[in-house]
Amino acid sequence: MVEAFFSTTQMDFDFAHHHSLSQSQSHPFMLLSGPPSCGKTSLLFQFAYNVALEAEDDRKVVFICHRSRIESAPPFLSQGIQPSSDIFKRIQMKYVEDDEGIKKYFSAFHLHDTFPLSVVVDDFGDFFYERKCQERYGNPRGRDLALVRILALCHNAVMSSNDKGHCKLLISDTHHGDSPRLLFLYKRWVPSIFTIKGDGNGSFLLKNYSNVGSDNTEKRKIAKYSLVYQRLLLEGIIEDEEIDNHAVVSASVEQLIAAK
Repeated sequence: MVEAFFSTTQMDFDFAHHHSLSQSQSHPFMLLSGPPSCGKTSLLFQFAYNVALEAEDDRKVVFICHRSRIESAPPFLSQGIQPSSDIFKRIQMKYVEDDEGIKKYFSAFHLHDTFPLSVVVDDFGDFFYERKCQERYGNPRGRDLALVRILALCHNAVMSSNDKGHCKLLISDTHHGDSPRLLFLYKRWVPSIFTIKGDGNGSFLLKNYSNVGSDNTEKRKIAKYSLVYQRLLLEGIIEDEEIDNHAVVSASVEQLIAAK
């Protein structure tokens, strides 16, 4: 499923065909989490583009974000994708300022005559302001309470919509370290979690965190990518074991050097 975040033009035809979004069996509620400046917004936008590109009807993709943020730091597009593409007409931008805006949108989600193909929320966690949430709930953990309630609302909304059609919800958050912040909260409501980390050489590694340890090798792919000349560049799709073996080899070499 990591392939869903990159342009099919950067993959060979057979690989792209067998890993298309229309054939994906991933859960409809997903989280993409990574460190600052790793291209999360660009990955989300490419995901939205791919969904719109593969659409078989006239439904749109809704992209929820802070207007000021995305205008000051627009997403990087993959090579071969032009800003003038008609596909972008099928991506509807929705600007909200805080968690109340997200709450209003998903509270009325069931009223849609036709559900969107997908809803993407950029920087989900940043809509929850600490002091504002604490004052609202009269609790020092007000932000956690607000986050849980909105996650539950989003989960119920997207699951209900899938009883009538097909809709995916993808949210992103920023983390510092090896795993998403508030992972214990996200895991309760978001079954499919993708994480990003740097490889130490200027590139990034995207993997499905929720499937670590799975016996399904198809779910243990890692996408290696970089942000070059304001473009999102997929360097390759590799097996999880390849990264582990490389790390072992690198560690062994460092130990030998240190021993000398």
